[in-house]
Amino acid sequence: MAKYNETETAAAINLIGAGTEITGDINSNGDIRIDGMLNGNLKTAGKVVIGETGRASGEIECKNSEVLGEVHGKIKVSELLSLKATAKIFGDIVTKKLAIEPGSRFTGNCNMGEESIKDARTEKPKFGTEEQKSA
Repeated sequence: MAKYNETETAAAINLIGAGTEITGDINSNGDIRIDGMLNGNLKTAGKVVIGETGRASGEIECKNSEVLGEVHGKIKVSELLSLKATAKIFGDIVTKKLAIEPGSRFTGNCNMGEESIKDARTEKPKFGTEEQKSA
């Protein structure tokens, strides 16, 4: 029986191949590539790649991401989100840095920068607080 330490687990690359459909939430420390379909939330400390044939429906939270396929739902990236020419995002984006190639499609709200990442973690309401109300 082989033992796995945390270093080996963090370096793991997980693949959801074309023609595969997964329903449910995924939590991982390693990188994930989706060429199939994911219906559920995805949270990882690594990088998420949605391939050209890939489709994800649900909330995604990761360190870096490269999207070539479709995402339906909120995507939170603590470092760099890269949308390639074939990417289609239907949902909100929260990221520190964003790179968008011509031809990609995005429908939703986008919050960028250090403050956006901190706000996403604390989920504080931005409107309707006492300080913002006027007489």
